[in-house]
Amino acid sequence: MRKKILATMITVACVMSMTACAGTVAGAGDNQAPAIDGVSDMTVMAGTEFDALSAVTATDKEDGDLTGMIVVEATPSLDFKNGKAVPDKAGSYELVYSVVDKGGLTTESYATLTVTKMTGEEEVYKAFDFSGDFKADDRGWKAKTGENAKASGELKQGAYVFDIENPGESDGDVALSKSGFEVKAADYLVKIWAKSTKPTYAHIIARDENAEEWSTFGGAYNVPIGEEIAPLELNFSSDKEGSCELMFNLGKITPNPDNAADTTPEDFTVTIDKIEIYEISGEETLVPAYTAAPAEDNLTVDAGDGAEASVRFEGDTAKAQITAYPGADGGVWSIKADIAIGDIKIEKDKKYYYSFNVNALNGQSGEVLVESREKGWECRANFNSLAAPAGEEITFSGTFVAEADVDDPVIRMQIGNAPEGVSSNEIIISNIEFGTVEGDKEVAKTIDSFMALGRNTANESNTDLPWETFNGTDEDNERGVGTIWAENGSFFYRIDNAGTVDWHNKLICGYGGNPLTLEADAYYTIEITVKAEKPVSCGVFLNPMGGWDPRIAEGMDITTEFQTFRFTTTDTFITDMDFELLFQFGSEAASQMGENTIEFSNITIYKMSAL
Repeated sequence: MRKKILATMITVACVMSMTACAGTVAGAGDNQAPAIDGVSDMTVMAGTEFDALSAVTATDKEDGDLTGMIVVEATPSLDFKNGKAVPDKAGSYELVYSVVDKGGLTTESYATLTVTKMTGEEEVYKAFDFSGDFKADDRGWKAKTGENAKASGELKQGAYVFDIENPGESDGDVALSKSGFEVKAADYLVKIWAKSTKPTYAHIIARDENAEEWSTFGGAYNVPIGEEIAPLELNFSSDKEGSCELMFNLGKITPNPDNAADTTPEDFTVTIDKIEIYEISGEETLVPAYTAAPAEDNLTVDAGDGAEASVRFEGDTAKAQITAYPGADGGVWSIKADIAIGDIKIEKDKKYYYSFNVNALNGQSGEVLVESREKGWECRANFNSLAAPAGEEITFSGTFVAEADVDDPVIRMQIGNAPEGVSSNEIIISNIEFGTVEGDKEVAKTIDSFMALGRNTANESNTDLPWETFNGTDEDNERGVGTIWAENGSFFYRIDNAGTVDWHNKLICGYGGNPLTLEADAYYTIEITVKAEKPVSCGVFLNPMGGWDPRIAEGMDITTEFQTFRFTTTDTFITDMDFELLFQFGSEAASQMGENTIEFSNITIYKMSAL
């Protein structure tokens, strides 16, 4: 067993400096107040001595080093001797550091001391073992290779992978297919998320299995596959009930017989992360309830966390000027553009739509929310992501079933993330529309992914390995694709396409019906040993199921060499609680770096029981 780590950074830091004059000082003139450096929040265990002055210094332009003059006081009170104290009660203490120079000027700095309960020694609560044989699920998709081809298709590294040395003589000589797919009178969309080590082609076909002769419901032919993962699409319709074979043909394809050089290559690999199938039936109508041009009474811009932004109106447009993006403590929420939609009140479970035009001079990513103007995320009807290309006007729209009643709804654009290499921006907004969706149109979506962990292994009952990944594209956002697998005792998360917001690439422990349960009256340390192919940052959150109240909210800057991170909770639970452990990787920087694989060699949770 290992000894408890006694100090850790707490989630929220509040360190500030204030200068005041302690009465009138004769001859003070241009005297400047002293500076206090090194003040930070601390966490210690009750009954443990801590040194409040460790690494804290004070200097003054006129008087030099004033470190020995620093006075520390605490609320509730602690008995300090030479800056050291032994708190015996758990809780939160406000620390006030002060120093007075010879001219009578005082500087104060503040920090928070978190005192945890006394605990026993650290013991392993849960150590994840990734050395087993984790079999993937092919979800009914079978690889086929003709006698003229030399190729193999198999499940590995969380995907369906085809290694093709020779593609044969026809498109069907190398194929991935799913037989017995039931259809009804409906429209269908098939998205195959694939990439290739060399540019190549595919045919995607829906063959009618009930027809006496070869026939199809539809096909997409000569579909190019590039080196970056992208959705390859097939649209088809059926006017009857039946069944079809979905076929993804990767064998020999020459789109133009007059150009034999433009053909399927040799010695290449095609990787398929997931296949999404949409069934679309019924019809719907958009019924506008509010249409307007942006104006002072319906569009406002707000900035915080060091960001600077304003809005002006020209003709039928609003021009949001971002002159400074937020500092390190800010994020996507730091700049908001709120679009009011009149006196509309949103009803839970009712279907709505919105649209507006946006043109971002330097491009812009972010979030688009429909939520309460005053309560924000606590009363939210819909969550979406925004990705506007540089200098191109797009119509951004969304259709949603409201998740809550909202009496004061706004369409809220959160745009505090700076595009790569950009320090300012102009975002033009026009043509606002909001309304209801009437009709009986239904869209049923299934995702066939090939991960050896997660949803394909009945995650709810997989208590030893309750891991899952969420991709932004799973909910039809433009970005966010990744997969997970275990190999040689390590756990891997490959990001094939990174989103611009953190939740577009999310690794989850404690998914759905298989939460991570932590016991009452104890503290927990999460130890993570990790490296990545390319340096990348991620947020780490230990969050209770059913709401957002993280007990750990930290960051990891992952390098190409293994590092070990340790994060510790600072409060105990009254009762056993169900959690999700989240690693969120999406960011503007991550979206620019291409494919990246993160390797976890150790994930262990330690428990320290309160005494």
